[in-house]
Amino acid sequence: MMEITAAHRILFMLFLQAYPLNSLAKKQPTVLVICGPEQNGSIGLVCARHLRIFEYEPTIYHPKRSSHSLHQDFTVQCEKMDIPFLSYLPTEVQLINDAYNLVIDAMLGPQDDSIDIREPYSGILVTLKQVKIPIASVDMPSGWDVEEASQDGISPEVLISLTAPKKCAVSFSGKHFLAGRFLPYDIQKKYDLNLPEYPGTDSLIEL
Repeated sequence: MMEITAAHRILFMLFLQAYPLNSLAKKQPTVLVICGPEQNGSIGLVCARHLRIFEYEPTIYHPKRSSHSLHQDFTVQCEKMDIPFLSYLPTEVQLINDAYNLVIDAMLGPQDDSIDIREPYSGILVTLKQVKIPIASVDMPSGWDVEEASQDGISPEVLISLTAPKKCAVSFSGKHFLAGRFLPYDIQKKYDLNLPEYPGTDSLIEL
């Protein structure tokens, strides 16, 4: 819950820095948010809601909804804000490139099995690996193993690590941001995380 509560603010701060409205290539500030069934998906839903408040135009693709009450609450909040949900993801990649400025990958996280990725997520990965618009991944790129990069995963332009970078982030060569200032000091000490110093009052730092 702590990560979900803090992450939506931090993700929006990232958008202000990396993707301000006036920098988007298309006239409409469209963003495609792809959500998985676990915590990353919940963060994606909250991020979409926050983007909507600040005049972005998010669309959500959420193929397998969780039965968790918190996840369902976030879904209802998005629906009540008139954020559209796709019933399917186009397999014709150009349709995605033409319709959106970027993709938020909130699909598969550290808790998911990277070896046995099943439908619909295996098909989504195939599609995302072909898109030309930027992808920003939450916590780790979908399809990667938490310990190392995977050729079966996607190659995002931006990675937003939550709490602490996962080991696989060592292989990431794009823009890498860390959102971990909200982590209690006793947890940092227990796991010897050695997190960087955040400047001023920032909750987000580029690594």
